[in-house]
Amino acid sequence: MIEVHGLTKWFRGSSKPAVEDLHFVVQPGEVFGLLGPNGAGKTTTLRMLCTVLRPSRGTARVAHFDVVQQPAQVRAHIGFLSANTGIYERMTAWEMVEYYGQLYQIPPEQLRERMEMLFSALQMNDFRHRRGGEMSTGMKQKVSIARALVHDPPVLIFDEPTAGLDVLVQRAVLQTIQQLRNQGKTILFSTHILREVEKLCDRVAIMSRGRIVACGTLSDLQEYYRQDDLEELFFSLVS
Repeated sequence: MIEVHGLTKWFRGSSKPAVEDLHFVVQPGEVFGLLGPNGAGKTTTLRMLCTVLRPSRGTARVAHFDVVQQPAQVRAHIGFLSANTGIYERMTAWEMVEYYGQLYQIPPEQLRERMEMLFSALQMNDFRHRRGGEMSTGMKQKVSIARALVHDPPVLIFDEPTAGLDVLVQRAVLQTIQQLRNQGKTILFSTHILREVEKLCDRVAIMSRGRIVACGTLSDLQEYYRQDDLEELFFSLVS
């Protein structure tokens, strides 16, 4: 569902690429983690896959569509979530999710059924009529999740979605991602938190200074590098 070959991004004025020569494939129904410290190039990678940034070199396909040649089709087949997804302060939770559903041109009756399901599954009915400016951080993140899922995309891209959240909201977000995995969604999950990778990911690519330095299941990486302590393994690869 995601194929990346030689993906590279240079920013004007920089002496070296932010992301260099990335290669990885994410299979249907897989949770694939991008693990790395801040500044490793994870967000730049995800922005290229979401068609926000144009690659300097290399190719990437998401849901069988090329991110450069077919950006509209890519956007129609992905849901994106980060810890910084904006919420409109004057719109209610229901209005925000409905607005995004309309942007995806979902027929009104189908959209209402989809929203009722999402608001129930995400336990949002208690604040469906609350405006964004009156919501807690946890409520806002649930709205962001519902907004990313309203068109039922096959591919989900999460850019450090728990960053800056309290432990209860973090737990709710991770549980939602687990449920989406159980539904067969293809998920690309960026984080710098090893515990989240252990809990969620089928495979992981460890990034450092814009490059992938290791890729595989955690158990395979432990065996290959002969290191039982995952934290020590991680720091040995990114330091």
